[in-house]
Amino acid sequence: MSDPVLEHIRKLPHGRATLKQLLRELSRRGVTRAELESELDALAARGEVVETRSGQYAAIGTNREFATGVLNVHRDGYAFVAPRAPVPGLRGDIYIPKEAAGRAMHGDRVVVRIGRIEQDGRANGEIVRVLQRAHPSVVGEFRIRRTGLFVIPHDDRIRQWIEIPEDLALPVDGENVNRVGARAMDVQTIEDLNGMIVTAEILDFGEDGERPVGRIVEIIGKPDEFGIDVEILIRAHHIPHRFPEAVLNQAQSLPGPIPPEEIARREDFRELDIVTIDGETARDFDDAVWVDRLENGLFALQVHIADVSHYVRPGSPIDREALLRGTSVYFPDRAVPMLPVELSTDQCSLRPHEDRLVLSALLEIDSRGDVVSQRFTRGVIRSAERMTYTAVHAVLEGDAALRQRYAQLVDRFELMRELALILNRKRVRRGSIDFDLPEPLIEFDEFGEMTGVTRAPRNIAHRIIEEFMLAANEAVASHLESRAVPMIFRIHERPDPKRVLEFEDVAAHFGYSLGTGAAPVKRFRDKATGRIETLALDNPLLTSRSYQKLVQKIEGKPEERILSYLMLRSLKQARYSDQNAGHFALAAASYTHFTSPIRRYPDLIVHRILKGHLDGKSYDADLRGMAEMSSETERRAAEAERELVDWKKVKFMMNRVGDDFPALIISTTRFGFFVELQDLFIEGLVPLDTVPGDRFTYHENTRKIIGERTRRQFSIGDRVRVRLDRVDAVEKKLQFSLLAEQEQRRKRRN
Repeated sequence: MSDPVLEHIRKLPHGRATLKQLLRELSRRGVTRAELESELDALAARGEVVETRSGQYAAIGTNREFATGVLNVHRDGYAFVAPRAPVPGLRGDIYIPKEAAGRAMHGDRVVVRIGRIEQDGRANGEIVRVLQRAHPSVVGEFRIRRTGLFVIPHDDRIRQWIEIPEDLALPVDGENVNRVGARAMDVQTIEDLNGMIVTAEILDFGEDGERPVGRIVEIIGKPDEFGIDVEILIRAHHIPHRFPEAVLNQAQSLPGPIPPEEIARREDFRELDIVTIDGETARDFDDAVWVDRLENGLFALQVHIADVSHYVRPGSPIDREALLRGTSVYFPDRAVPMLPVELSTDQCSLRPHEDRLVLSALLEIDSRGDVVSQRFTRGVIRSAERMTYTAVHAVLEGDAALRQRYAQLVDRFELMRELALILNRKRVRRGSIDFDLPEPLIEFDEFGEMTGVTRAPRNIAHRIIEEFMLAANEAVASHLESRAVPMIFRIHERPDPKRVLEFEDVAAHFGYSLGTGAAPVKRFRDKATGRIETLALDNPLLTSRSYQKLVQKIEGKPEERILSYLMLRSLKQARYSDQNAGHFALAAASYTHFTSPIRRYPDLIVHRILKGHLDGKSYDADLRGMAEMSSETERRAAEAERELVDWKKVKFMMNRVGDDFPALIISTTRFGFFVELQDLFIEGLVPLDTVPGDRFTYHENTRKIIGERTRRQFSIGDRVRVRLDRVDAVEKKLQFSLLAEQEQRRKRRN
């Protein structure tokens, strides 16, 4: 019923109606007052309509007065809301002044009343309703003040302090006291809590900017204790990190050895020398591979994936918790797994010399990398070896000792290399983009402190597994789609035309282009404002091959890193969807995630879908909802992992104030330029007013910073030498200054 009511309001003048009017017009269709009021409440709760005053409703998205979106609060207190749907005449986000932003918290989904839209397309707004709260709990520091007890949120974008009533300050249940730092016996009184890191459950969010009220549910530890940073970020990003008792009980009750009757129902691959290839520190192995050359010259590729769906049944406690987590989260010193260890590192992990259940993709591939036949089956394997990328690479590079140790596998590894290179060449031919950029590998000591940054190793063994997993994922996706089986796809949509236009503008300064000709734009007069607007349009000539060719052109050039970085920023983020939109970066018409069900929930769903198809049954589930939720949990995990690394980097640099470093300018702004330290992959700002020798200004049309007297220029991609002046541990920011040329010469002489 929601769509007809909403559509009816949208069709009315200005998208508005009174309750009486709606009842009069909809009662002819048999709609009662109670049903209408209930439906309007539901639409308002979803942010589809807003009650402007008692009994009057406006459909959001049909006028310039209201918009919905997520509140993004700045550390200084003001905020922005990016509208979910376009607003006529509005360019960019809606600005929420500091005094109005306090009505909600950072991350909340809100309804905003838009003020006057200015000539330049900017507008202020005010929050009229909070649709969805982002923070049921807040992690922060417990403080005793004269005015009361408070939790000061760790995330300084959450501006509200949480007030704690005295009788709710100490957790009642000792089990709620985390063992990372503070023990139950360490905290006997409220005074003992002062300065501790705690988690507060919010009981009342307050109205019209009133202070939220909460209770302490967890004492985490002291701010400087080992591992406290990870504990804080887990809670700040609301990552589920403790398995409920029902999940643990179910995991512990799973059967041990595989019953003979289950093995008899499956295809038996245990006599083949199948191997896993992973990193040295990997503890769960969810994929194993095998390659052979057939008599007809074709390659036989077998990709065996842990059959997690055999153990994790839909709707079970483990399944519900896995959906909630969505993915395993990897921090430098630990992981928050999607599945209990009984599954992730034992029952489902393809450990060597142990029988394990798998779901297998069996492909036959010709010399051009084309799959000429494919088959999928339930199987059982016994991994012959737990190989590492380093060991396989050494074998293929001719390491005599390792070639002798793995003599029975050497020919197999050489076939794997041959096939992987064939598959890679095929992807290159079709336009798949391969940003083979060096990945930073953060090094830590035994206390969890960062000691440095190195380049993560990447060799032919990584390429082998990457190509085989891509081939299996693509084969499963194309097989199910060709048979019209509803499923979850991994999609990567075409780049946003505006971002492409911005990239082309920067690339032109280096003498490069994506080679698609002038970016198409549309100029039109906005009916609401009367202004002439310019809109970037999608260029049909832009393909993944456009990016691929540019990647090849800049390979090995000084500007490779900066242009690759900017190209990546111009692309959209991959996500999960129940509707196939192709995968732009891989140049794949159909793609999914099938190969990591131990650590990704969508892969588990794809396994269920494939097994249902093999059995002639359909998998009945809310695939759209699962895809959206999995995309959200993936983003949550990525943000937490990135924030921890940034935190570690800032702490690492605190003792290096005054040191100088070679750096690369990665962006320019009106207030300065951002640099990345050459060997440390660490970013920071050089403020404009600290650049010596002249008065410098930012020229927006060229994105250059130019001296008024000397005409000295600073552009994206320039190499400079900078000195670390300031470390802001709270905002996790670094400030640098440009080293004067005479100081650089003096340092070189010394």
